[in-house]
Amino acid sequence: MEDYQPVNEDKELKQVGLELMFMTPEKGAVDNWVTAVELAKMVELPLDIVKKKLGILKEAGIVRVKGINPKYWKFDDYSFQRMDEEDEVYKVLCSFDDVDFNRYFSY
Repeated sequence: MEDYQPVNEDKELKQVGLELMFMTPEKGAVDNWVTAVELAKMVELPLDIVKKKLGILKEAGIVRVKGINPKYWKFDDYSFQRMDEEDEVYKVLCSFDDVDFNRYFSY
Protein backbone atom coordinates (compact mmCIF):
# COMPACT_ATOMS: atom_id res chain seq x y z
CA MET A 1 0.00 0.00 0.00
CA GLU A 2 2.34 2.70 -1.23
CA ASP A 3 -0.43 5.32 -1.45
CA TYR A 4 -1.60 4.80 2.13
CA GLN A 5 -1.76 7.91 4.25
CA PRO A 6 -2.98 8.23 7.82
CA VAL A 7 -6.59 9.36 7.97
CA ASN A 8 -5.61 12.43 10.00
CA GLU A 9 -3.60 13.72 7.01
CA ASP A 10 -6.17 12.85 4.36
CA LYS A 11 -6.83 16.15 2.59
CA GLU A 12 -9.10 14.55 -0.04
CA LEU A 13 -11.27 13.02 2.69
CA LYS A 14 -11.56 16.46 4.29
CA GLN A 15 -12.48 18.06 0.94
CA VAL A 16 -15.20 15.50 0.21
CA GLY A 17 -16.51 15.52 3.79
CA LEU A 18 -16.70 19.29 4.10
CA GLU A 19 -18.31 19.68 0.69
CA LEU A 20 -21.03 17.25 1.76
CA MET A 21 -21.30 18.87 5.20
CA PHE A 22 -21.96 22.29 3.69
CA MET A 23 -24.09 21.07 0.76
CA THR A 24 -27.00 23.34 -0.10
CA PRO A 25 -29.77 23.23 -2.70
CA GLU A 26 -28.11 26.28 -4.33
CA LYS A 27 -25.19 24.04 -5.26
CA GLY A 28 -27.52 21.88 -7.35
CA ALA A 29 -28.18 19.14 -4.85
CA VAL A 30 -31.76 17.93 -4.61
CA ASP A 31 -32.67 18.09 -0.90
CA ASN A 32 -28.90 18.02 -0.25
CA TRP A 33 -28.48 14.62 -1.97
CA VAL A 34 -25.69 14.56 -4.57
CA THR A 35 -24.15 11.95 -6.87
CA ALA A 36 -20.47 11.02 -6.70
CA VAL A 37 -19.97 12.44 -10.21
CA GLU A 38 -21.43 15.82 -9.20
CA LEU A 39 -19.36 15.80 -6.02
CA ALA A 40 -16.16 14.97 -7.92
CA LYS A 41 -16.73 18.02 -10.14
CA MET A 42 -17.33 20.24 -7.09
CA VAL A 43 -14.13 19.21 -5.31
CA GLU A 44 -12.13 18.82 -8.53
CA LEU A 45 -10.90 15.33 -7.71
CA PRO A 46 -10.96 12.13 -9.80
CA LEU A 47 -14.18 10.13 -9.45
CA ASP A 48 -12.45 7.00 -8.13
CA ILE A 49 -10.88 8.98 -5.28
CA VAL A 50 -14.22 10.60 -4.41
CA LYS A 51 -15.94 7.20 -4.36
CA LYS A 52 -13.22 5.82 -2.07
CA LYS A 53 -13.61 8.77 0.33
CA LEU A 54 -17.41 8.43 0.30
CA GLY A 55 -16.91 4.79 1.32
CA ILE A 56 -14.78 5.88 4.28
CA LEU A 57 -17.41 8.44 5.34
CA LYS A 58 -20.15 5.82 4.97
CA GLU A 59 -18.20 3.35 7.14
CA ALA A 60 -17.86 6.10 9.74
CA GLY A 61 -21.65 6.42 9.65
CA ILE A 62 -21.78 10.11 8.74
CA VAL A 63 -23.07 9.90 5.17
CA ARG A 64 -26.19 8.22 3.92
CA VAL A 65 -26.71 6.71 0.50
CA LYS A 66 -29.87 6.04 -1.46
CA GLY A 67 -30.47 4.62 -4.90
CA ILE A 68 -28.46 2.20 -6.95
CA ASN A 69 -27.68 3.77 -10.29
CA PRO A 70 -26.88 6.52 -9.62
CA LYS A 71 -26.25 6.51 -5.90
CA TYR A 72 -27.12 9.72 -4.10
CA TRP A 73 -25.09 10.77 -1.06
CA LYS A 74 -25.99 13.04 1.85
CA PHE A 75 -24.17 14.18 4.98
CA ASP A 76 -25.81 12.98 8.21
CA ASP A 77 -25.52 15.84 10.73
CA TYR A 78 -27.25 13.83 13.46
CA SER A 79 -24.71 11.00 13.30
CA PHE A 80 -21.79 13.42 12.97
CA GLN A 81 -22.77 15.26 16.17
CA ARG A 82 -22.77 11.94 18.02
CA MET A 83 -19.36 10.74 16.82
CA ASP A 84 -16.60 10.04 19.29
CA GLU A 85 -14.30 13.08 19.33
CA GLU A 86 -11.32 10.71 19.21
CA ASP A 87 -12.50 9.14 15.94
CA GLU A 88 -9.94 9.78 13.17
CA VAL A 89 -12.59 10.81 10.62
CA TYR A 90 -14.12 13.23 13.12
CA LYS A 91 -10.70 14.78 13.75
CA VAL A 92 -10.11 15.25 10.01
CA LEU A 93 -13.44 17.00 9.50
CA CYS A 94 -12.95 19.22 12.55
CA SER A 95 -9.40 20.43 11.81
CA PHE A 96 -10.19 23.77 10.23
CA ASP A 97 -6.67 25.26 10.14
CA ASP A 98 -6.37 25.09 6.36
CA VAL A 99 -10.05 25.49 5.40
CA ASP A 100 -11.26 28.41 3.29
CA PHE A 101 -14.89 28.80 4.40
CA ASN A 102 -15.56 31.28 1.59
CA ARG A 103 -15.79 28.19 -0.60
CA TYR A 104 -18.91 27.06 1.28
CA PHE A 105 -20.61 30.32 2.18
CA SER A 106 -21.41 33.56 0.38
CA TYR A 107 -21.63 36.54 2.69
